[in-house]
Amino acid sequence: MKYNYIKHIGIVMAYVDSLRVFARIIELGSITSGGRDLRMTPAVASKRIKELEKHLGVRLFNRTTRSLTPTGVGRVFYKEAKKVLASIDNAENAISQFSDTPRGVIRITTPLGFGRRVIAPLVPSFVDKFPGTEIRMRLSDRKVDILAEELDMAFFIGTPPDSNLKLRKIADCKRILCASPEYLSRMGTPSFPDDIIDGLHNCLLLRYPRSPEYFWTVKTNNGSQKLNVSGKYDADDNDVLTKWALLGHGIINKPHFEMEDYIKNGKLIEVLPSNPPIPSIIGCLYPHKKLQDPKMIYFMDHIINNCNPIFQFKD
Repeated sequence: MKYNYIKHIGIVMAYVDSLRVFARIIELGSITSGGRDLRMTPAVASKRIKELEKHLGVRLFNRTTRSLTPTGVGRVFYKEAKKVLASIDNAENAISQFSDTPRGVIRITTPLGFGRRVIAPLVPSFVDKFPGTEIRMRLSDRKVDILAEELDMAFFIGTPPDSNLKLRKIADCKRILCASPEYLSRMGTPSFPDDIIDGLHNCLLLRYPRSPEYFWTVKTNNGSQKLNVSGKYDADDNDVLTKWALLGHGIINKPHFEMEDYIKNGKLIEVLPSNPPIPSIIGCLYPHKKLQDPKMIYFMDHIINNCNPIFQFKD
């Protein structure tokens, strides 16, 4: 009987896919989340797990109506399955270097405003150019653990974190303090950096659970000055802060490119123009193991080459 290689390759690939489903369910904590991350319905993801359990002859999860937790055997299997998946990914990445056509999924995270205004508009043209790729984009102003959440790259605006991740700088990011004319008419226009500390002005702050101590750093004639600002409103979404500023509720510290149109049309007015915030860095973080992955390099080149003009401002 002739050996059906194609059939058996399909069986192996299906098993690998089931391992990926199993791993993502453990990492994300539910069948629904794990399946959604891999573009599967909960029913399909659940079926994959049942087939995997049947094949192994063990129960991988303890299931109740409210929770799903890995069994002891499931945790052991997860540890070994991750090694298998990492080896497969490394092998595919090594082979992909010999191809000029990047393929596969790229999982990225980006701050909300930056993602909406800069990254998202550039995604379709990249996929059109390289139809073998898929982009899975997560927008969040919270700090994201790239390795724990199995992401390929994270765009950021701010100070590069101290980590073992590889950093690629995109641009310097000029920042600006601003508020609405109504707010400044009501509360007064600050003349010096000290005018906005100690609750003298309502500063709109980006905060989230486990966020670091919050402060603004501005330029002065004597160097930088750290301002321990405070305010009645904070949020984990920068666009919410912008809406509050536009409605006259306080002073905001944002990237210039996001506020430029509001400044031009008079909806917001620059505050302390002689003492602007210290510029941020716009960059991209990614694991060292992704350094030679062509689709990563192509995607970052595409973003950098097409978004740099956005950050070329005239003073």
